[in-house]
Amino acid sequence: MTEYDLTRTSGQCSVCGRVFADGEEFYSYVVESQEGFVRRDVSQDCWQGSPAEAICHFKTRRMKKEKSRKAFVDNEVLVNFFLRLADSEEPFKQRFRFVLSLILLRKRLLKYERTIREDSREFWEMRLMRDKTPHKVFNPALSDTEIEGLTAELGSILQGEAGESAEPELPPEPPALAVGEKEMQNGELKM
Repeated sequence: MTEYDLTRTSGQCSVCGRVFADGEEFYSYVVESQEGFVRRDVSQDCWQGSPAEAICHFKTRRMKKEKSRKAFVDNEVLVNFFLRLADSEEPFKQRFRFVLSLILLRKRLLKYERTIREDSREFWEMRLMRDKTPHKVFNPALSDTEIEGLTAELGSILQGEAGESAEPELPPEPPALAVGEKEMQNGELKM
């Protein structure tokens, strides 16, 4: 099967210039140009049939834009959650704390200082920027997939708490996860 690159819809009629409303039906046709295949969109009011130079035409609909749910989680909530997990020896909570530290690092609320190795365990020494206190964070050497999964789970936990004053509750611990290797060098996470 041959694949062709087509330009995306412009979101407006190529004849009259009117922007299509969400859910509105319109016609599209494809022509070949020096740059490749080009898509032209035409409102139903302006459509007079497929032009002779068109390779094909079809009727379509402008997708309704879904309102993005923008969950606002206060930085203070993230920091408090990070601090609350500090003394936990439970592997699941340590993984959550590590992912929280990555989020806080990205928001520049934590600063990576150095890696500490104790026996076969790796810790990141980080500094909380608001009060300059040092914090030791266990590095569970999560894979990218595990980080994404924990980030999504953390987001859903915090999303439910965004408008409330209560501290977030962790879900029950899942089965053990396989671990990969990550390194922090010069203040940047290397994955």
